[in-house]
Amino acid sequence: MEDLSTLADVALATCSVVPALDADERSLIPALEALGLVAEPRVWDDPAVRWDDVRLVVVRSTWDYSRQRDAFLEWSAAVPRVLNSVPVLAWNTDKTYLRDLEAAGIPIVPTVWVGSDSHGGRFQLPEGQLVVKPTVSSGAQNTARYGPSDHDAARAHVERLLTDGREVMVQPYVSSVDADGETGLIYIDGVFSHAIRKGPLLRVPGSSTDQLWAVEDISLRTPDDDERAIAEATLDALRWAREELLYARVDVVRGGDEGPMLLELELAEPSLFLTLGDSAALRLAGAIARHTVSR
Repeated sequence: MEDLSTLADVALATCSVVPALDADERSLIPALEALGLVAEPRVWDDPAVRWDDVRLVVVRSTWDYSRQRDAFLEWSAAVPRVLNSVPVLAWNTDKTYLRDLEAAGIPIVPTVWVGSDSHGGRFQLPEGQLVVKPTVSSGAQNTARYGPSDHDAARAHVERLLTDGREVMVQPYVSSVDADGETGLIYIDGVFSHAIRKGPLLRVPGSSTDQLWAVEDISLRTPDDDERAIAEATLDALRWAREELLYARVDVVRGGDEGPMLLELELAEPSLFLTLGDSAALRLAGAIARHTVSR
């Protein structure tokens, strides 16, 4: 089979749906070029692509990994020189990592974990509005919101996921998201870069995207002090030094009087919204250059 890769310093791993990256990710290429590094997108599961001819592989828009997580992790382990690192990818691509963070004292959105031994109704749903999603997912795939009168549909959703061999998480829908959205705090090499507001994705109860990702309403946001504090505490609670992470996105929501709660910690393939942050692409390019030299 023809080798489709060319000589490059940095491979930006992506998926076949966006083989040339989206506009935000492509901003990295000229930023790296300004530092003397040639970067190009490469589809992570394309068998025609070589990976041993680059100095560093940076995982970016591999947004189909959740449909084949085992293959994705096998690929990441076979690639020499990958960031974020293989142990980070393995830990972060299953949302049960939230258990570790909760045990470390990080306030997370309350979660009911439903495993494969829970078929036939052997699980209890919380009251009120709910969100049902698999523990391995990205881009709001297989994720839906249910109202208090829709719990039969929510239970059926859980059962479908269990039948498909998926572990499931059920959370209360945080109503503040409808007005305030989520706050995503983006870090580069462990240092805060910029933050975004993500508008509500699950506006319609029972709906779930059948695409790789749901369309997002994104704008720049200045995080509140307590949001910044929970993001910092989350990174400090990890088993890895934050400086070992090329990038991180900490997504928080407000839970009423309790203050902000961690919704997700994205260390595998998060959108970093580089074109929104002032010089963010240049900062990430500089971090990539430092890791390229040090490896």
